Amino acid sequence: MSKRPNPKLQIQSGLHLLKRASKWPIWADVITRLSVAFFLIAIVVLVHWIDRAGLKDSHDGQISFLDVVYFTMISVTTTGFGDIAPVSDRSRLIEAVIVTPIRIMVLFIFVGTAYNFVIKRTWEKWRMARIQAKLTDHIVVLGYGTSGAEAVRELIARGTDPSCIVVIDQARNRINAAEAAGCNVMEGDASNDDTLVDVRIGEAQSVLVSAGRDDSSILIVLTVRHLAPNVPISVVIRAQDNELLARQAGANNVINPVSFTGLLLAGSAQGEHVADYMADLAAIGGKVQLRERPISAEEIGRSLDQLASGGRGLRVYRGGKPYGFWEPEVQKLEPGDMIVEVIRCEPCEAD
Repeated sequence: MSKRPNPKLQIQSGLHLLKRASKWPIWADVITRLSVAFFLIAIVVLVHWIDRAGLKDSHDGQISFLDVVYFTMISVTTTGFGDIAPVSDRSRLIEAVIVTPIRIMVLFIFVGTAYNFVIKRTWEKWRMARIQAKLTDHIVVLGYGTSGAEAVRELIARGTDPSCIVVIDQARNRINAAEAAGCNVMEGDASNDDTLVDVRIGEAQSVLVSAGRDDSSILIVLTVRHLAPNVPISVVIRAQDNELLARQAGANNVINPVSFTGLLLAGSAQGEHVADYMADLAAIGGKVQLRERPISAEEIGRSLDQLASGGRGLRVYRGGKPYGFWEPEVQKLEPGDMIVEVIRCEPCEAD
């Protein structure tokens, strides 16, 4: 059961996008925009050359090809020195009907390019740096497939602020879905060091890994553990043979959805209510919930069945070792103990 994120993580509403990985290289985008602009200018040059008889040069009275190029450039850029001007009705109509719309399109292309590659990118970098500076004690979800999306929905249902969740995935549609849920998102490779550093993986409260493939998930776990030696990592592994590899890679919790389904099936064979209760424990919508937490100061010295929360204690973790409710070690709780308890879900009972 995940703890509530620390309230010191404050991310402004609406600043949910850390960074999107562009599938279209910057140089290709610039070249495409400039190519379109110069193609439109070439059309204007051709139109002016064909209609050069309708132009008048006040300097020498002759219109050469160089004059046409010159007149086109000052016309498209709206400079307009007046030394060359359209004098015939046909030329003025061409300027109004053909050249003016092209002039507007070229200006939009240049202004749009300047906005995208100077103003917008500078703003995005500043915004990303500002969000990153405040990322601490957050939950990082690596992979927003079926399991990752369900985990995020469950976290939000349990009271986690979506702005305290960072989702990384390579699929644009999944990133859009996570962003719509209110999470901070980053489109990128979760096994890449730079990507994880960007979301300050070392400052995370916990990391949830669900890459869809066991080999990818284990590689991500290795990378996360290398960058964040002390951050708890939970990973979804579908093949039982890979569970040990995931733990060796550094995962604290290995979840096998196939095995869990088998447990529910086996439980249902022992009684019709066993599987129902197990599902009740796992989901926020049930009447009871499993919760893991450190013991409070007032619980030190008490036994596991005397919790201040009123919950039913099931297990104590002391020094990394688990003790069941029947063992003598749980008769006296010690500072630093972590407990797993079953508590009532009062909001669910009210519904």
